[in-house]
Amino acid sequence: MKPGAFSKALKSGAIWGFVVLELIFFSIAGEFLSLSDKAFMDWENMLLLLKQSAPIGIIAMGMTIVMVNGNIDLSVGATFAIAAIVLLDSMTWPIFAGLGDWVIPVAWVLALAVGTALGALNGFIVWKTGVDAFIVTLGAMLGYRGIVFMFNGEQPTSHLNWTLVDFAEAEFLGLATASWFLLAVTVAIWFLLTKTVHGRNAYAIGDNREAAVNAGIRVGPHMMINFAIIGFLAALSAVVFYSESGSVNPNDGQLYELWVITAVVLGGTKITGGAGSAIGTFGGVIAIQLLRKGLGHIGADTSTVNLVIGLILIAVLILDRQLNVKGKEELKL
Repeated sequence: MKPGAFSKALKSGAIWGFVVLELIFFSIAGEFLSLSDKAFMDWENMLLLLKQSAPIGIIAMGMTIVMVNGNIDLSVGATFAIAAIVLLDSMTWPIFAGLGDWVIPVAWVLALAVGTALGALNGFIVWKTGVDAFIVTLGAMLGYRGIVFMFNGEQPTSHLNWTLVDFAEAEFLGLATASWFLLAVTVAIWFLLTKTVHGRNAYAIGDNREAAVNAGIRVGPHMMINFAIIGFLAALSAVVFYSESGSVNPNDGQLYELWVITAVVLGGTKITGGAGSAIGTFGGVIAIQLLRKGLGHIGADTSTVNLVIGLILIAVLILDRQLNVKGKEELKL
């Protein structure tokens, strides 16, 4: 076995083992505590879990490629909220009054364009200033959230289009529309990372940026594209979610960046870059949603859920560090 191969195999398969352990634990705990007569995770609940995973999961796929690149984006929650406002509000603009239901694709395009532009702006600043992405996107998070509150104050932005609701609530082959979007985005990011030059360059830059520059990779434009991708996916997540709900509050999307980062790291992506996968992230998203649902199943409140997930993130980061330190040899168990 090549050096580090065992640690890579361990990280890539661990998330699915964790998912299985969650299913076993919460099923037994629920029966033991007799808190519910309903099975913890029957087929109906599994389909619902996949649908509920879509908002975080779609953004997490974008975060995967950004973190593989050696960067991070803390502004995704605020971008999510801005895109949602653009989606719902644009359908009421007088300029589109005569479009009827054709206003729906127009609103979608506007929301996706805004999200992509905000992400690209983050990438452009990181590229041209050389400031760490953590600092740039932290500032963007505060600035973009400020824009959200400037738009409508503390009041929600609402518009319910029943044609859009019907589309969002539709099912095909038993899966909800949101679930199909999550699966499609997962496949797209998997393909991008594993089958394209752009994906190979993402790993190369994350592993050793200086070597990537020396190899002729245009690091700055590459990173800007990846930030544009995550901006697009944050907006897509908002489009998918608010097509059904029809109302966005100015605080919506807060803490999304932390949930997303936790799912991506839990799925095996190195926080320092150079390693990670879309399939692992998908497992991380499912694990996070399963944990939230399982803790609720046994009676835990929201603060307990946040505490447990925070502790898990710390433990995963510590394990990730140990695996990386021992990567050139073999992990000694």
